[in-house]
Amino acid sequence: MSSTTTTTSTTTTENNNNNPLEGLPSPILLGSASFTRKLILKEMNIPFHIVVRPIDEKNLGDRTQDPPAHLVMTLGKAKADHLVQEIQAGRCDDDLPPNTPKEWIVLTGDQVVTCDGKILEKPESVDEAKQFVSQYPTHPPSTVGSCVLTHVPSGIQVAGVDTATVHFKNTFSGDALVDELLKQGEPILSCAGGLMVEHPSVKANIERIDGTEDSVMGLSKDLVLRLLQEMKQELHKANLL
Repeated sequence: MSSTTTTTSTTTTENNNNNPLEGLPSPILLGSASFTRKLILKEMNIPFHIVVRPIDEKNLGDRTQDPPAHLVMTLGKAKADHLVQEIQAGRCDDDLPPNTPKEWIVLTGDQVVTCDGKILEKPESVDEAKQFVSQYPTHPPSTVGSCVLTHVPSGIQVAGVDTATVHFKNTFSGDALVDELLKQGEPILSCAGGLMVEHPSVKANIERIDGTEDSVMGLSKDLVLRLLQEMKQELHKANLL
């Protein structure tokens, strides 16, 4: 069963001539409580409002058989479908921005880390986080992240997946790094694969990234911009923009 717990917050950015949402409903409804996704949207100057309706992710998809891209797309769309249903049923009214039209762009997504042919999600314990991170010098981890944009009320949806690979130096201790992050109060157990590439202690141990840092952090800026353009095109086709 899905929890009805709600996490809400509002973040707005100054309007400028490069607003990626120009012509689209604003602010975006972000169906995620991820700190890094919030940070990335702020960097992109995209106004957003957080409305989270969690789903039971563990009962969706097959972690042993599904290709990672298929799994994160399945989860991203399931999150979108559930949140849209809650909005249309009126169960999010108290959490939506006031004095705005009843038209929204909902952004959801999911991310997993793959390493040595296995899918790694958020570690369930410190020991599991250390087990994950200790593999990375010899088996470079890859992030696979989906982004799903859904227009409410039309249901028009566009989606995509982005990947990146992190190459670590072979001179660091995974156990020591995890202990250091925990000592600093970092939420490593909330990160897929225990990856926190934005942290200085982690960056110091990275040799290179094939892809972009924002993609590793959970939301590819390039993918978001491409999907916003695709959404505009689809809404134009439907005479909704």
